[in-house]
Amino acid sequence: MTDEAVEHRRLIIAGSGIAGLSAAIYAARSNNDPLVLEGDEPGGQLTLTTDVANYPGFPDGISGPDLVNNMKEQARQFGTEIDHGIVTDVEADGRPFRVELRDGTVYTCDGLIVASGASARTLGIPGEDELMGFGVSTCATCDGAFFRGEDMLVIGGGDAAMEEANFLTKFADTVYIAHRREEFRAEDYWIDRIEEKVEAGDVKIMKNTEAVEIHGSEEDGVDHVDLVRHPGGHPTDKLDAPDTEQLQLDVGAVFLAIGHTPNTDYLEGTGVEMDDAGYLETQGGDGGGQTKTAVEGIFGAGDVVDHHYQQAATAGGMGVKAALDADDYLEDTVTAEAAEGEEVSAEADD
Repeated sequence: MTDEAVEHRRLIIAGSGIAGLSAAIYAARSNNDPLVLEGDEPGGQLTLTTDVANYPGFPDGISGPDLVNNMKEQARQFGTEIDHGIVTDVEADGRPFRVELRDGTVYTCDGLIVASGASARTLGIPGEDELMGFGVSTCATCDGAFFRGEDMLVIGGGDAAMEEANFLTKFADTVYIAHRREEFRAEDYWIDRIEEKVEAGDVKIMKNTEAVEIHGSEEDGVDHVDLVRHPGGHPTDKLDAPDTEQLQLDVGAVFLAIGHTPNTDYLEGTGVEMDDAGYLETQGGDGGGQTKTAVEGIFGAGDVVDHHYQQAATAGGMGVKAALDADDYLEDTVTAEAAEGEEVSAEADD
């Protein structure tokens, strides 16, 4: 794209999940003309959730897609523009910022809110990439029904793993949960629900166990999984130990629920500070305080900042904070500079 074709926006919001859309609603109401750029997963992770029971204001629950669509409609009503675009590079050494998309489109903007979320992690074991989409999945609500009547394996020990395992009992003959440690990281609420499923015979738990290879083919899907187990946990670190056990589990599907990686690669070299995992470091600490980054005019909200709570409600709150912080910046800095420029121009004309 030529420089003449570059479009300038007062505020760009990278990401259309709960954080990004909450920011858009507030930014639009503040007359900041926000452009929301949807990435590979429009609407964020919540669109993969069939039933959201804990978002305030919906006592009977609401589906993730319905909640996101409602927020999009609300944002548009206040003047937000939403477009598909994957940010690949940001140049922040000058003003305005330069934002480049994967398709070559280039924008400039006065303020940028980073709300691009996080992507599911994978194991990096043989068979995983080859069978992704052919029996290996990171989303039970997306793909669980395709394997009705099969035995299924969920890998992980946090809330996501418990929730996915619970959901899969609707379709599976038996759901296995493999976790590399003895203790789960999930909340008691989810552990209690899974224990009920264990008592009913719907779920079997495999602690101190890790998958090392997934077998199958694109034509036939997953056939079985090789696992290792050690009584002390983290068995792949102890493959040569005499008490490490080799296992083979016949399942028709494998669901990965082992955490997420923040989508912040495009901020490398901008001066925005990140921790070793790629989460943005903002003023006020993890998930609290202001949303300002180390680069004036760039703000962070949602799962790109918060690796602790990672809830829809907290993401929404951070999106609101980011919009308010961005509005303060735009009014105090950008608008003020524009006014000064107009005064200088008027004096020159005189």
